[in-house]
Amino acid sequence: MNWCRYRFRSVWDLRAAPGAVYAVLERVEEYPRWWREVREVTPVDDRTGTARLRSLVPYDLFVTARERRRDPAALVLEVALDGDLEGWARWTLLAHRGGTRAVYEQEVEVRKPLMRRLAVPGRPVFRANHALMMRSGRRGLRRCLKR
Repeated sequence: MNWCRYRFRSVWDLRAAPGAVYAVLERVEEYPRWWREVREVTPVDDRTGTARLRSLVPYDLFVTARERRRDPAALVLEVALDGDLEGWARWTLLAHRGGTRAVYEQEVEVRKPLMRRLAVPGRPVFRANHALMMRSGRRGLRRCLKR
């Protein structure tokens, strides 16, 4: 088993139309306004940006995200990730019970040296940290969609 590889899947049910959710999620540079763990996003060009992430674990993660798929018809947003995390992340939106089911999937390998050194004993902490970050993001997105 590669202790530095992670696969995540989160499902958020939201009371907003899929198009409205997609419109918020595609504006990545605005994530820090509603998702407190996304500390900053800096566009590099039309398809690439850098982000600084920090949750309860006391260090920042820096990633570069490059757009792989932006499909408003299929309601899919996907990026390739490099930096402290290497892999990909994807949002898939589906109409669900008068609102939207947002499915977030991520497959990454940790590249940050400290996290690699702590891979085995830290794995439960890193997974819990990710779960807390996702819970916070869901709450923030729900608030953002109510405005």
